[in-house]
Amino acid sequence: MENFKNRAITMNFATAGFVAGTTNTYTTTATTNGVIDGRFATGLSAQTNTASPTLDAVTGLAFPKLTDNQATVLVWGTNAAGAIKLAQGSIEATAVGITTTAGDFLNLPQFPVLPDDFCPMAYNLVRTAPSAADFTTGTSNWTATGITASTFRNISTLPRRPQSS
Repeated sequence: MENFKNRAITMNFATAGFVAGTTNTYTTTATTNGVIDGRFATGLSAQTNTASPTLDAVTGLAFPKLTDNQATVLVWGTNAAGAIKLAQGSIEATAVGITTTAGDFLNLPQFPVLPDDFCPMAYNLVRTAPSAADFTTGTSNWTATGITASTFRNISTLPRRPQSS
């Protein structure tokens, strides 16, 4: 019976060094190495200004947009074949910011329920200011006026909740 307590894990074993690229792209500095449900996954090689996914790994649909004074969390990972995947968490209201400055978090966005074929490797938080253009994951620029995108947090597994600092 003791073996039933030791379930297979999903874990990333190498920091990919995820960072925001130019415009709406991402960059990584190392090849990943992970397991999904106890099975080794193909690594994602280092990427330079690679196009961000435009479809949510959870829904298979285009990402919902953020409008003024909203925040979301984005979870970056790979599937077993080593393809980059991106999943968007909940969209939450923020405190009202000042013109192009995003307001503080009222409630941190929640991580999405990830698909079985997904190994998380990083996440970041995105907030919009009152005068920001709508932000759509995968197509909007990280540094657009009124958009605050946090530094990517490279992870081995997802924490219980997103960390804002």
